[in-house]
Amino acid sequence: MTDEGRLVWMLDGYTTSDRYPYSDPVPGLGNYVRNSVKVTIDAYHGAVTLYIADPTDPIVRVYAAAFPGLLKPLEAMPADLRRHLRYPEDFFAIQARKFAVYHMEDPQVFYNKEDLWGVPRRTVESRDREMEPYFTIMRLPGEPREEFILLTLFNPSRRDNMIAWLAARSDPPNYGRLVVYNFPKQKLVYGPRQIDARIDQDPVISQQLSLWNQRGSTVIRGSLLAIPIEQSLIYVQPLYLAASEQGALPELRRVIVAYGNRIAMEPTLEQSLEHVFGGAPAEPVRQAAAPTAAPSRAQEPSESLRALAQRAWEIWGRSQDALKRGDWTQYGAEQKRLEDTLRALTGSQR
Repeated sequence: MTDEGRLVWMLDGYTTSDRYPYSDPVPGLGNYVRNSVKVTIDAYHGAVTLYIADPTDPIVRVYAAAFPGLLKPLEAMPADLRRHLRYPEDFFAIQARKFAVYHMEDPQVFYNKEDLWGVPRRTVESRDREMEPYFTIMRLPGEPREEFILLTLFNPSRRDNMIAWLAARSDPPNYGRLVVYNFPKQKLVYGPRQIDARIDQDPVISQQLSLWNQRGSTVIRGSLLAIPIEQSLIYVQPLYLAASEQGALPELRRVIVAYGNRIAMEPTLEQSLEHVFGGAPAEPVRQAAAPTAAPSRAQEPSESLRALAQRAWEIWGRSQDALKRGDWTQYGAEQKRLEDTLRALTGSQR
């Protein structure tokens, strides 16, 4: 959406070749690929404009010389459109697969494939699938502010725990820069498949899911979101319940939160966060003190955690509303507040 209120579609264009020497090919694509073109299409009158996104690419330079005026420099794109540029997901997925192999710099380690990585896989609708990269707004380690990034996870080859994550930056002036963050090798960080297994094996969760499925309803698992926090990950997964009849709309019934060895399923994100980060109900007091006695110190952290969890739930709700409206500015602001609140929750556990 432009500043003038016009709707414009944006597409990514690629230049490819299968004749680039000394390179590792991608099946069906070749061994050379560049995101060299950004395309805008005005939704009102259909005008198509092509911009050169990678002027270092020799193939796109040849096309520009062969067809003068067809391709414009990226600087000619209106500023209100340039703010909406984002790193392409399919291009990033290719880079992630190659980086999982070629991140090894030691020749002996590379030859023996001692530190081979892979993109995590999950079983979704009875099919084994590779996790797709996803967009999020977060503050990268060492950076002063939040930014819009494309994120993917890595695990060691043939293992399910996490080893690293890779982010592609979209905000200027860092558009196109890739950043990798390695988890400490001495720390076990659960991967998506392990979290799925823990959810399935949890007696409370599995019993509730079985009960719902037996009552003529269908349990729909939402996307499993992995949110990097400090040196670990917080996983969040919504659960929806839909009636068996055709056309029934799914209803949000539970939210699962997993962090380290802790996992919880509650009706709201607030309650799940409170459960995971220590907000369990206190034991009943057997003998009350004076009615005017002040709360003990042991109660204060629980109250603080409850307030933080409540804040996280409210922020998450506002962010989902903004996402449905397509209000990315508001969504980004709410995601920043959510990250700050989650950091406060994890910090309160130290």
